[in-house]
Amino acid sequence: MPRRRVVIDHVTIGVSDLARSRAFYARALVPLGFAEIGPPSGGADEIEFGLEEAADFAISTQYGTGATVHIAFAADRREQVDAFYSAALAAGGRDNGAPALRPEYSSGYYAAFVLDPDGHNVEAVHHDTV
Repeated sequence: MPRRRVVIDHVTIGVSDLARSRAFYARALVPLGFAEIGPPSGGADEIEFGLEEAADFAISTQYGTGATVHIAFAADRREQVDAFYSAALAAGGRDNGAPALRPEYSSGYYAAFVLDPDGHNVEAVHHDTV
C-alpha cells in the first residue's frame, strides 16, 4: 500500500447532548490514543479530542444533528480497532459492524463500526500492509 498522507486537518460534528457525547467519545477513543483536550478557548459548547499535539476531532452543539456523518479514525494496529469497538459499545454505542477484514473496501482494510449517541457512524480502521 502506498504511503498515506493525512488530508483532513480536523473534523467537528454536531451533537444533541454535549455531556452524553463527551462521555461516549472520552471512552471510545482511548484505545486509539485520543484523549479529551478540552473546550477551545471561549467555547463552552464544544469539546476537542486528539493526540496531545493536536485537536483533530471535536463535538459541538453549535452544529445541527439532522444528518448523520461518517468519520473514520486511523488505528496503528488491528488490536486497537478491536479495543475501540469494545470501548465504544461499553460507552453506549450501538454495533454497526464488528471488527473484520473488509476486502470490499480494499485489501488489508480492517475496521469496526459503531453508532454514537446521535447515530453518527464512527469507524476505526487499520490498513494492513501487504
